[in-house]
Amino acid sequence: MKIISFNVNGIRAIIKKDFIADMKRVNADIICLQETKASVEQVKESLVDLSEYQVYANEASRKGYSGTAILTKEKPLSVKYDIGVGEHDNEGRVICAEYTNFFLITVYVPNSGSELLRLDYRQTWDQSFLKFLKELEKTKPVIVCGDFNVAHKAIDLARPKQNYNKSAGYMQQEIDGMDTFINNGLVDSYRLTNSDEVKYTWWSYRGGAREKNVGWRIDYFLISELFTKNIKDSFILNDIYGSDHCPVGIEI
Repeated sequence: MKIISFNVNGIRAIIKKDFIADMKRVNADIICLQETKASVEQVKESLVDLSEYQVYANEASRKGYSGTAILTKEKPLSVKYDIGVGEHDNEGRVICAEYTNFFLITVYVPNSGSELLRLDYRQTWDQSFLKFLKELEKTKPVIVCGDFNVAHKAIDLARPKQNYNKSAGYMQQEIDGMDTFINNGLVDSYRLTNSDEVKYTWWSYRGGAREKNVGWRIDYFLISELFTKNIKDSFILNDIYGSDHCPVGIEI
């Protein structure tokens, strides 16, 4: 089974590019999307040409903001939205699909913002989201994918010294949050299979960052430790454009 995750930075914008053709070429069994920036109905309308997939979408109460989706060829046993915490559940950031052997969660983690105005909120989010995942793990392993809005280690961004404790995505509080996920038995699948390979998943639109590969790895698959034996491969698809992110994926 191949699962990919892609922050599309607006589903209605990306389908005007090569998104449909790219997704048909990748031919994943499940596609998880973040930052759809659309209502549930708009997401489903946008994806009508990917008719081989069932589409489950979550939307923010604020129009054109955040949002997630799961496209799946195999019907899940159940699908749930959000994490059951009021302060976190109005931005459409989480969908959980239950399959026979695992829960698959797609997540768009809050960005601390250029002025770091949401840095404190981000820490509260991380704590609540981890609690949500650990509750699921009591039943079966979890596969968590999405835009976590943090580069975990210096290897995960092109300019660590210039950004450390200065830029959203590489603040110590955000790094601590990812450390807590890892220390609680969630494994970074890319580092599991690719060790110290340098590859990025997000590039600023400024200054030709993608052409120069001045990027960040902020999109992840985190896997329950018990399930890591099922991971055949973990990869980053740098050759797919259309967003400021590129897709990441696993084979199980």
